[in-house]
Amino acid sequence: MSVEESKRKTQIVQDFQSKMDYDELLNCMRCGFCLPSCPTYIETGGNEAASPRGRIALMKAVVDGKMEPDKDFEDQLSLCLGCRACEPACPSGVKYGHLLEEARDILQAKKKHSLPVKFVRRFFFDQVFPHQNRMRTLNSLMWFYQKSGVQKLARATNMTRIAGKNMSTMEKVLPAIPSPSKMKNRPERIEAESAVKKKVAFFSGCLMDTMFMETNDATLYLLKKANCEVVIPQTQNCCGALHAHSGEKDTAKELAKKNIEAFEEGDFDYIISNAGGCGALLVEYDYLLKDEPEWKERAKAFSDKVMDITEILYDAGLPDMELDPQIVTYQDSCHLRNVMRTAAAPRKLLQSIKGVTYMEMKEADQCCGSAGTYNIIEQEMSMQILDHKMANVEKTEAATIVTANPGCLLQMKAGVEREGKRDSMRAVHIVDLLAEAVKYGEKSLQKA
Repeated sequence: MSVEESKRKTQIVQDFQSKMDYDELLNCMRCGFCLPSCPTYIETGGNEAASPRGRIALMKAVVDGKMEPDKDFEDQLSLCLGCRACEPACPSGVKYGHLLEEARDILQAKKKHSLPVKFVRRFFFDQVFPHQNRMRTLNSLMWFYQKSGVQKLARATNMTRIAGKNMSTMEKVLPAIPSPSKMKNRPERIEAESAVKKKVAFFSGCLMDTMFMETNDATLYLLKKANCEVVIPQTQNCCGALHAHSGEKDTAKELAKKNIEAFEEGDFDYIISNAGGCGALLVEYDYLLKDEPEWKERAKAFSDKVMDITEILYDAGLPDMELDPQIVTYQDSCHLRNVMRTAAAPRKLLQSIKGVTYMEMKEADQCCGSAGTYNIIEQEMSMQILDHKMANVEKTEAATIVTANPGCLLQMKAGVEREGKRDSMRAVHIVDLLAEAVKYGEKSLQKA
């Protein structure tokens, strides 16, 4: 081991000892209730190190000085999806997700990346995601790629294969990118259709308001139909979730502060999110900023108002919904279910659509393998988990797979593509399906 590497490991151990919540590490009783909920434990055939209690034991061993933070240790933390399915299963209430993010932040601060990896991380985490105008510029380039004929040429000549088979599949399932002109005309306020039931603010997000802009439009449409008055603060930005999960906690904190400031002005009851991954960090801004007294209370006031779109729509009510007869199944967004604890509302909304036969999927609460950037960084495990998931989808005989998070949506679309089911099966965000059902229902009433 070089002197430099030895010094790096010593610094990591010192940071683990000073920054990790030792009481939380001790809170794990090693009971094993988390094991059946952990995708990587299952997919590795019961490898203890690939389980939540195993990873906690590894973290504690580093803090206690009983093991070095070597490559195997870093690889195990990287292999974790961060789905947090272990948390609802834990009788001791261990906040595994907080431990994981702190550990990753410590490792990331001392990690020596290759120049290409370093460039990509700095480009996206520092130069793109925190700046919505740059997100829109990147989105415009993607729109040009799709509309100019370059995409057709790239696919016809198999140029997309250069990035690898999995990335080629992901390219095929990208949504139709909105034009630059559409992105310029974003509303600041939406009036309720009739008597106001709720006053809400909408967290539009970065990816959701560019690549998935149509889903945001459908969200605003549904809130209007549910008689919600909606404001969309224009100074909001990226939630910081990808940063927090990838060891970029300082940037996540700065983004959180900007969002808190953006939403502090205005008279509304709730802050609405339509992406499970975003919402899960928004409800934990108070934890993210727990060590900053001047922000902690402001963060808590913000987080206390955050609600998922399905909860507000189920509570406020939607017009009669209808679709052509079809079997529908639902894939939970891990963070929506395990952090925001929202599981019933999406299912109840789907079951209320006329023409829909709802079939619950086996292990719908287990991760699909997307997990932010996981399907890029840990491709092999991600696809293994996805194949397992698609086998469960097949058993439902569903023609429509519904999700509640953009990453999950792309992952399930990739699953449909991998299975060769594009002509007989689709994956769709729940907001888009509900909007489709409301519009179909209105047409049916007009015909009647």
